[in-house]
Amino acid sequence: MRKKVDERIRTMIENGVRQRQRSMFVIVGDKSRDQIVNLNYMLTKSRVKSRPSVLWCYRDKLEISSHKKKRGKQIKKLMQRGLLDPEKADPFSLFMETSDITYCLYRDSERVLGNTFGMCILQDFEALTPNLLARTIETVEGGGLIILLLRSLSSLTSLYTMVMDVHERFRTESHTQAAARFNERFLLSIASCKACVVMDDELNILPISSHMKFIQPVTNNEDSEGLSERERELKELKDQFREDFPVGPLIGKCCTMDQGKAVINFLDSILDKSLRSTVALLAARGRGKSAALGLAIAGAVAAGYSNIFVTAPSPENLKTLFDFVCKGINALEYKEHLHYDVMKSADPELKKATIQINVYKQHRQTIQYLKPNDHGKLSQVELLVIDEAAAIPLPIVKSMLGPYLVFLSSTVNGYEGTGRSLSLKLLQQLESQSQPSVQSNGPNSSRLFKKIELNESIRYASGDPVETWLNDLLCLDLANSIPNISRLPHPKECDLYYVNRDTLFSYHKESEIFLQRMMALYVASHYKNSPNDMQLMADAPAHHLFVLLGPVDESKNQLPDILCVIQVCLEGQISRKSAMKSLSEGRSPSGDQIPWKFCEQFQDNVFPSLSGARIVRIAVHPSALRLGYGSAAIGLLSRYYEGQMRRLFDDDEEETEEPDVKIAEAAEKASLLEETIKPRANLPPLLVHLHERRPEKLHYLGVSFGLTQELFRFWRKHNFYPFYVGQIPSAVTGEHTCMVLRPLNSDDIEVSESNKHGFLDPFYQDFRQRFRRLLGTSFRHLNFKLAMSVLASKIDYSNHEPSEYDNNSTSKLLEDMLSPHDMKRLEAYSNNLVDYHLILDLVPILAHQYFSERLPVSLHGAQAAVLFCLGLQDKDIGTVKEELGIEREQVLSNFIKTMKKLYGYLHNIAGKKIETTLPRLKEIEMPPLSKSMDEDLAEAAKEVEEQRRAANEAPVDPKILQKYAIGDDNEIDKALQNTKVSASGIISVKSNRTKTDKKDKHKETGKSKRKGTDGGRSELKKKRS
Repeated sequence: MRKKVDERIRTMIENGVRQRQRSMFVIVGDKSRDQIVNLNYMLTKSRVKSRPSVLWCYRDKLEISSHKKKRGKQIKKLMQRGLLDPEKADPFSLFMETSDITYCLYRDSERVLGNTFGMCILQDFEALTPNLLARTIETVEGGGLIILLLRSLSSLTSLYTMVMDVHERFRTESHTQAAARFNERFLLSIASCKACVVMDDELNILPISSHMKFIQPVTNNEDSEGLSERERELKELKDQFREDFPVGPLIGKCCTMDQGKAVINFLDSILDKSLRSTVALLAARGRGKSAALGLAIAGAVAAGYSNIFVTAPSPENLKTLFDFVCKGINALEYKEHLHYDVMKSADPELKKATIQINVYKQHRQTIQYLKPNDHGKLSQVELLVIDEAAAIPLPIVKSMLGPYLVFLSSTVNGYEGTGRSLSLKLLQQLESQSQPSVQSNGPNSSRLFKKIELNESIRYASGDPVETWLNDLLCLDLANSIPNISRLPHPKECDLYYVNRDTLFSYHKESEIFLQRMMALYVASHYKNSPNDMQLMADAPAHHLFVLLGPVDESKNQLPDILCVIQVCLEGQISRKSAMKSLSEGRSPSGDQIPWKFCEQFQDNVFPSLSGARIVRIAVHPSALRLGYGSAAIGLLSRYYEGQMRRLFDDDEEETEEPDVKIAEAAEKASLLEETIKPRANLPPLLVHLHERRPEKLHYLGVSFGLTQELFRFWRKHNFYPFYVGQIPSAVTGEHTCMVLRPLNSDDIEVSESNKHGFLDPFYQDFRQRFRRLLGTSFRHLNFKLAMSVLASKIDYSNHEPSEYDNNSTSKLLEDMLSPHDMKRLEAYSNNLVDYHLILDLVPILAHQYFSERLPVSLHGAQAAVLFCLGLQDKDIGTVKEELGIEREQVLSNFIKTMKKLYGYLHNIAGKKIETTLPRLKEIEMPPLSKSMDEDLAEAAKEVEEQRRAANEAPVDPKILQKYAIGDDNEIDKALQNTKVSASGIISVKSNRTKTDKKDKHKETGKSKRKGTDGGRSELKKKRS
């Protein structure tokens, strides 16, 4: 049967079209799909333009297929089963076939960014997340409809207990019950949105939308030409610059007055050509930032700029920008393929995104996409455009600024969840540098700085109620929510309070103000935020919130100033069976980040069974940074979980828990058409002092963060020790993931009192050893100061007393790793006899031993840094010179001093032992004589005299005298007669021996002489050999 539609629904749609504002319809019921046709028909009749395009989003399955033939079969089956009225089948089929419908899975919703639709249909409420909600709603133009389809509910309050898909990710082994606090707040906020109507599947308006009773048709504030006041101003601006080139054609492409003024400001800086300006464009989503930048780049091309670089987190983010570059240069009478070419990416992951435009009408000009991490390749650049600068790490954005024209654009709030660190820090710095000062002579001191803000939306009119509702629901527009602190108390005067999440997300007025302030601190303090963080805070069972407040004056009925917010996630208490299963399968379940990472790194199945807390976020008020409030909050939290802050609870007293509130009472009493929705009453206090709450029993506190010098120093100061540093840096931030732990005092684990690291000590030492080994590969490009801080090796041994262990370990090092020849080379270098290249092979060995604290030698900071870079990180002298910021000669001077100290220590310990092991030639021993030469000669003469005396005194041997024998006495007589006797009395007597006897004797004498000569020669030959 036909039924007349409530006129208030038609009035609301027509009002939205007239005011260019969006309307939202929540339809409850299994047949809610049938009412889409009626709403679409009413919207089409209210519009002057063509039929609205439709975006249909779903989880994984459409009830009615988008394929024509399949859809026909499905409708036929539904009609046979009685699930589809034949009278409604034809209109629905006609709607499906005639409308321009874009179907999109929730997981692929990123691809609809930048597109505009007249109607958005969201089914499968269980799959919705805050990110998806904002991303899809933002695509709807002014006058369009957002339709949310809910399955049949007995009561709207049953949404409070609805299990959402995202809850599966929030559950862990020890925390399984997720509370749907976000749904409760979502439903209560819908009741307060003037442009939202909740209906059943027969278009009956439910009591929750009580504001619909007073809806009245509105009239347009338009002039005779049908233009509003802002449209009239924009038309006058376009007319004013119509004849100016290149400003006129580019202003003609602008859609709002704000956008037109932004383009004029950009073109002023471009045509100035001084290349010393920085222009920052700040706006919320949907204000036309990318379009304004694209038109400005087209103006730079017309002005003759040759090298234009564009950077963004991804080329896909630049789709709108490059589209408007092309539209702008087309308006300036450039023709594609004739005057310019557009180059697309060949990477399938980038989906043919534009990465370069080459222009060659006047001369060669290039518009080139550059990855943020490749900022070192910027050369000959004249104009640098940084789109979505808040999504790029702040240090990288700073390093991109240089002596050229820079355009920045950033989203200060929006569903992409970019933080405000850019606007709070970088823009303040640029603003202060641009102010003229006599003393400022730095490289950026003479730069000009402009800040432009866009407030007027392009897709829909200003003051859109759906935008206001969405910003309040997801805490997106928090630029003005950070209150000024009336007084900054001393950190010791502050107290830490536990925040009750049931009360925080109850949608009471005071709770909402407190929630907005907490989220404002998150956005101001953290570089990246997402609307999904809100649902995580609200629904995750393991998460808890704490706030640091100054002294509270209870006489004043007002909320105290929030100095610091801490979000904590309880982890651990995983069974040994689950840990063993995870290790055997080689994968880690979701949640419990620190236990699973610890289990994986050390292959330890005991640690996951311990209970701990991971600090997810800590945010300090921007007016109270570096004043000790963060440290005070961490100290109080540690004391709380160690049980030092609670009062004495009785053992029989029940633990303080968040009370279970009955939320389905309305379902038992009233139907949908009679139910009234309002915030819950009798809620527990919002803030609970830690003395009044029993702490969970924990063994450790942990943190996971992007490794930077400042953050690591902060956590190390509070006795958090690293156990894991990711080897692959983040593609977005370029930072390595670091996880640190602080053991808490617990009676469950036996630890020696002298051990300051507690149960973590063996794992911490193992981590240091592994980190030291990886410094030459995975962490080679890590900043040396940061790497030395992580390694935390001792370099000051002034109070060290040498021990036998040191000597033994050093001796073992010399035996195993350093040969005597290595020591000789070290000695030669220490004495300036050789170049440092001769000992480079020994530097890694010495560096590893020194930074593992086996060589107790005191080094200065610069000396230790040089040894660290050369020995552990395997860097050359040139790189070390740049990193340390000192001259090459100073690097080498520190290096030789270090080597002298190390060699001196090694030589003192085992120098003599090394000398004995060196090879040597055999030495001839020549001991000194025991007697002098005179004594020796006197003794020899004495011996000769004694021999002579003995010979003289001995009787004459007859054999000797025989040779003088005279054979015949007649011979003597003859001699006496014939010869005259001389005065001496000697006569000659002829011997009686024959000639043969004399010859034989002569031969014997000759032989004996020759024998002696030959023998001497043979002996000489033997000696020589």
